[in-house]
Amino acid sequence: ENREAMLNSKSNRLTEALEEANALFDGVCRAREAALDAQFLVLASSIGKEKANELQSEMSAFDSTAFAEDLLTFMGINRTEETDDSGDVPGGFLPSDAWQTVGEEALKYFKRAPTFHYMMGSFKSEPPVPKQRIERQKKASRGKAEQAMPAQLRKMEESHQEATEKEVERILRILQTHFENDSNTPIFFFDFVVDPKSFARTVENMFHVSFLIR
Repeated sequence: ENREAMLNSKSNRLTEALEEANALFDGVCRAREAALDAQFLVLASSIGKEKANELQSEMSAFDSTAFAEDLLTFMGINRTEETDDSGDVPGGFLPSDAWQTVGEEALKYFKRAPTFHYMMGSFKSEPPVPKQRIERQKKASRGKAEQAMPAQLRKMEESHQEATEKEVERILRILQTHFENDSNTPIFFFDFVVDPKSFARTVENMFHVSFLIR
């Protein structure tokens, strides 16, 4: 009888039983009492599920026809009147500001502009045409690149290499001369390479001396 009373949609017996169990739970101090409370909670959940399944609610069902009728009524349609040819009611169905009225009403419920989308899908339903792959030419090997190097650039590279070798030999002779004159006094690196009047010359000196160190 108590179960049938709890399942009755017009009865609050299930709510009263839960409130009573909640009040009794404050005095629970033993494991057996806690187990009984958990058992009652499982039973109450099962009864609540059955009660919810027996409820007949149409809130979850969406009637598109009724929605369209309500929308047209809100927009000001009047099917009882004849078509007006004056132009105030285009087509004889909706006023000229019908959609503006809907937009102003919908604006109250949106904090930002809705994203753009097609109401009937995209205009182009065909799949996109695949792009043709452009085959890139393979990079030439290093040997071929050297063979294709112009003769003028090759001569410039050779002349630059010869100039570097000559400069390194000149610096080596200067070091040997300093060492022969005074072999007991060390030569300071910065005093030897730094040119106080030219930064570029200083960098070149350090570059050439590095070959001697190596």
